[in-house]
Amino acid sequence: MVLVFFLKGIAVGAVIAVPVGPVGILCLRKTIFEGELAGLISGLGAASGDAFFGVIAAFGLTFISQWLLGYESLLRAAGGCYLLYAGAHALLRPRPVATGAYRSRETLFHSFVSTFLLTITNPLTILVFLGIFEALGLRGAHATLLLAAALVVGVWTGSFVWWLTLSLGIGMFRRAIGPRHLGWISRGSGAVLFLSGAALVATSVMKQLAHLH
Repeated sequence: MVLVFFLKGIAVGAVIAVPVGPVGILCLRKTIFEGELAGLISGLGAASGDAFFGVIAAFGLTFISQWLLGYESLLRAAGGCYLLYAGAHALLRPRPVATGAYRSRETLFHSFVSTFLLTITNPLTILVFLGIFEALGLRGAHATLLLAAALVVGVWTGSFVWWLTLSLGIGMFRRAIGPRHLGWISRGSGAVLFLSGAALVATSVMKQLAHLH
């Protein structure tokens, strides 16, 4: 039973991670411009963020989920502001180059923290996990701590394997990308990040204004 829930968690983690949103764009940028290790560490941060929400949902930590959901608009606005910054930086960066240079621990730590924090600025993911876990059978007599732990570890593993595969796959082709194409990739991804951030900030502000009326 424990192995079954672990395998279910792997499937859930992969499904949650596969859609390429702003976090995925950031990980791809890290891989292309800073190397496979930087991209992998960024993916690890995203996987840990998914696992964080998985822990809250699987172990029924309602006080944390209620707090996060209560500040959902503020968190999404904060994530949007970071995306605005990251997008603007990418758009204004002159002549980006792909390097495989050594990355310091501080730089790698920043890569991990940035994607982790950006991932957890969307607490609505907790509700998604709650629905999925219940559908998978984590309820009633089956909602034991051991099975919940197996499911969460599986979620982290599935998400991390996806990011590992993506980073290594992109890394295989990154050296074949010419300077001209690097410029287009940088500007294109920067535009996506900037627009995503603008949309998050705008929707958060509109939601807050709606509450005032």
